[in-house]
Amino acid sequence: MMMMLIDVPARAVVQLCYNQLTGSIPTQLGNLTRLTVLALQSNRLTGAIPASLGGLPLLARLDLSFNNLFGSIPVRLAQLPRLVALDVRNNSLTGSVPAELAARLQAGFQYGNNTDLCGAGLPALRPCTPADLIDPDRPQPFSAGIAPQVTAPDGGGGHGRAPSTKALAAVVVVAVALLAATAAGLLALSWRRWRMQRVAGGSPPTVAGGRCSTEAAAAKGSSARKSASSALASLEYSNAWDPLADARGGAAGLGFSSQDVLAQSLRISTEEVESATRYFSELNLLGRRGKKAGGLAATYRGTLRDGTPVAVKRLGKTCCRQEEAEFLQGLKLLAELRHDNVVALRGFCCSRARGECFLVYDFVPNGSLSQFLDVDADSTAGGGHRVLEWSTRISIIKGIARGIEYLHSARPSKPALVHQNISADKVLLDYTYRPLISGCGLHKLLVDDLVFSTLKASAAMGYLAPEYTTVGRFSEKSDVYAFGVIVLQVLAGKRKVAVVAQPPGDVGELVDGNLQGSYSAAEAAKLAEIAVACTGEDPDQRPTMAELLQELGTV
Repeated sequence: MMMMLIDVPARAVVQLCYNQLTGSIPTQLGNLTRLTVLALQSNRLTGAIPASLGGLPLLARLDLSFNNLFGSIPVRLAQLPRLVALDVRNNSLTGSVPAELAARLQAGFQYGNNTDLCGAGLPALRPCTPADLIDPDRPQPFSAGIAPQVTAPDGGGGHGRAPSTKALAAVVVVAVALLAATAAGLLALSWRRWRMQRVAGGSPPTVAGGRCSTEAAAAKGSSARKSASSALASLEYSNAWDPLADARGGAAGLGFSSQDVLAQSLRISTEEVESATRYFSELNLLGRRGKKAGGLAATYRGTLRDGTPVAVKRLGKTCCRQEEAEFLQGLKLLAELRHDNVVALRGFCCSRARGECFLVYDFVPNGSLSQFLDVDADSTAGGGHRVLEWSTRISIIKGIARGIEYLHSARPSKPALVHQNISADKVLLDYTYRPLISGCGLHKLLVDDLVFSTLKASAAMGYLAPEYTTVGRFSEKSDVYAFGVIVLQVLAGKRKVAVVAQPPGDVGELVDGNLQGSYSAAEAAKLAEIAVACTGEDPDQRPTMAELLQELGTV
């Protein structure tokens, strides 16, 4: 990474995060005395943190996380008068953390995943030894096991080698032009946001964690948001990028009262969503529905700043219900769903300017249950999905039942809810093969056309209860029918199964041959009886999920 200095306007921000920048951080950055935010996270930068950054009197936020930096943290950073946030997580830093830095910044100092750091008063760090007490302002050229890289001078390097310092000097003019354009663009965008916020919010913005926010003071004083358990609860947001909190009522603009602490805590910024998904890179695309522009419902994999993997559902405005009160009520319901067998909503935001809404969920690593159906046992050794053991199948069925029963039950924190679209694709499995039901309550947010398109796929796979074709509506017994189909699929290890009026005489005919007899015939017979009861033609004769849980307790 190489830069030339330019005359930077007052309160300048440099954000070059989520690129693939290599090399060391230029010491000349210490001459940009008007810099307030320097964000270089999630690159491939190496070398030491320049002590010259301690000469930036206006610097409020410095983010160097998720790089390959080594050496110690300069003491001069602790002497920056306006620094409120320093993030150096996920590097290879060594030595002692300046005591003044930890004392001043407290929660604003993030240092995780630097195993060779030491310091007092920081519970995640080991105590320092005499060997750690080196001059912290002297950058270490390389640490143990890391040799300095030597590159050939210009004209003497082989194919694929990194350019030398002399070679990099040849592109100085280009670097100057790019940085100048970036600074000018950031300044113009910041000015436009400031003007928009003054019009919308009636008051000038303040700086909160490197973002402009007219609600920063309120957020700092809100004990509810500080105590919220969500990993996203502490993120700031601005009216310009989260306009659901509009000037007419602030938080009330969301339709949430001040008592809706959980829903309030899940609100995040569009900037955070963009960063998590690397600006919705196609490489992170997990799936997409809809074809028309503005009508897409796509899901992306992402990573939060703390390293937590998430799944981000991106909804075009034409995907969402147009009645604001109806949409917000559905959003509130999603925020209230909390169960060990239901995929949890971690955050949400909407942008009228972009015409999009974003739902952020926990990422479930093992994919859907359907990926473990129709498994070729011979292909598992080559990296294919494994054949699920019998005990794992029993555990998955019970977990799905608990999740559906939770949805159907009315509780103080939530009303009773019918899923309407349960399938093996909607059942996700974590590292321990614990099932989590996804898509819960989405029909409360999405337009009917999009909901109907998903139902056509479910009908093709046999999950749709027969009474829907006559009465055109769903009930709890519709979910029970779909659960019965999933039980048959798990028994057989196949996506396509036949619904039967009674279990076969030999239950072994239903059981996945990949198990090679490694199952309990009595348990298989019981599950077959449950599946038949759930998929009966008459919905009134099907058991409730509460009754099914009692039956499954004997399996």
